[in-house]
Formats: sequence, C-alpha cells, structure tokens
Amino acid sequence: MSILLIAGSPSERSRSAALLDAVSQRLRGLGPTIERLHIRDLSPQALLLADTAQRSIVVALDQVQRARALVIATPVYKAAYSGVLKVFLDLLPQTALKNKVVLPIATGGSPHHMLALDYALRPVLQSLQARHILPGLYATDAQVTLLPEGTHQLGADIAGRLDEAVAAMLHEVQRGTPAAASFASVAFADVRCSV
Repeated sequence: MSILLIAGSPSERSRSAALLDAVSQRLRGLGPTIERLHIRDLSPQALLLADTAQRSIVVALDQVQRARALVIATPVYKAAYSGVLKVFLDLLPQTALKNKVVLPIATGGSPHHMLALDYALRPVLQSLQARHILPGLYATDAQVTLLPEGTHQLGADIAGRLDEAVAAMLHEVQRGTPAAASFASVAFADVRCSV
C-alpha cells in the first residue's frame, strides 16, 4: 500500500509541510510505503503550460496514480488553497483520485479560513472522483511552531487531531474499495417523475 504526501506550499519550509512530516512520522513502521511530492519542485513552466509530457510532471502524475491514499497539505491564502496546488490539481485526469482515500490538511494565520478546506478544496477533490475524502484538518500558525533547527513542534490539540486523522485514513485504506452497487435496469417508459 502506498500513501502519497503532497506538499502544496510554494515555500521550502512551511507549517503545512511540517504537518506532512508529522503524518510521515505517524505512518513510519505501520506498513505503508510513504512517498512525497513537493509541488514547488516541479517545473514551473511545465505546470503553467500544462505540459504533461515534461519529465517531472510525468513522475508526479505516476505517483498519484500508484497511491492508494493521498495526504494533501496546503497553506491557505486569501481564503483559498495555494495556487501551486491548484495548478497541479488541474493537470490531473478527471478520474485521477478514483478509488483513493484523501486526507486534506491546511494551515492558516487564523481560524477564520478553516472553511477553505470544505468550500474550496473538497469540491475539486470530489470532481477528481476521490473514493473517500476524510474530514479535513486545519491548523493555525499558533498550533504549528517551526523551530530554528529545521524541525517543528505541534500543539497538543492539533497533534491529537492528527493522530485521529491518520488512524481514520489507515482504516479507510485497509477497508479497500467497496463493491459497486448493482441496480436492476429500468425501462425509460417506466420512469415517473413529478415536477
């Protein structure tokens, strides 16, 4: 089982990337193969021109295809997820997240932007046919402290919520893909509707 951690921050060091590090630490030793994708490392020209034949983009798209679950982390700017993440998601095929579990994570300066996960990012993930989008995890800057030596410290509340989110993701991935529902065919002449 492969879990892809996608860093959607344009910055090299960010609180959203720190949360991905914390997810990686929690997954270590539990069985899944963990891969990382930093969107800022992809060719900017290829991203903006939607050049899906460019080598870094091909590798990134392959990582998404192979993963059973994705953790997508982004900072929130002006009540929306990052532009680099938007450009990358726009490159994905319409069914790129089919049969995948997705855990969205976001960070922002204040709690006022926490709904960006539900109102901005979740609809895009649904349009890419994610099998199951877990409840998003939002952390304020005060809950994720970046330390000078390149590490981070999480507040107790956000660390506990992250533990629960990772456990829920693993549970959903281990459940597997549900069987498709089967319904009997209905002749068009038998369809009734009221307006």
